[in-house]
Amino acid sequence: QVQLVESGGGLVQAGGSLRLSCVASGRTFSTIAMGWFRQAPGNEREFVGTISRNAYTTVYADSVRGRFTISRDNAKNTVYLRMDSLKPEDTAVYYCAAREGSISINRDDYDYWGQGTQVTVSS
Repeated sequence: QVQLVESGGGLVQAGGSLRLSCVASGRTFSTIAMGWFRQAPGNEREFVGTISRNAYTTVYADSVRGRFTISRDNAKNTVYLRMDSLKPEDTAVYYCAAREGSISINRDDYDYWGQGTQVTVSS
């Protein structure tokens, strides 16, 4: 089992920045790939980005590429999502997720999920 706890969400003006954190426990962190997803009201949960176990590989959704950056610190069991140049359409609940093995952009491939953190971007 893997437990995930996100933090760092909040209210920010358009153009601003936020950094989300997700702390994992229950499994050796370096053995799990991590992903970030988001869900806006009335929408399905969508892929934001993912990072490999050793942080060598990252993949981003087209909508956030160039604005968002995923990183991880395996010594701290933590994955981060740095969000810059935020837009109102980035408003959503953001979830981190974990899966053993390689990265994936498909939410159904992830076995463990955090509770989510709200990000609201005002115009």
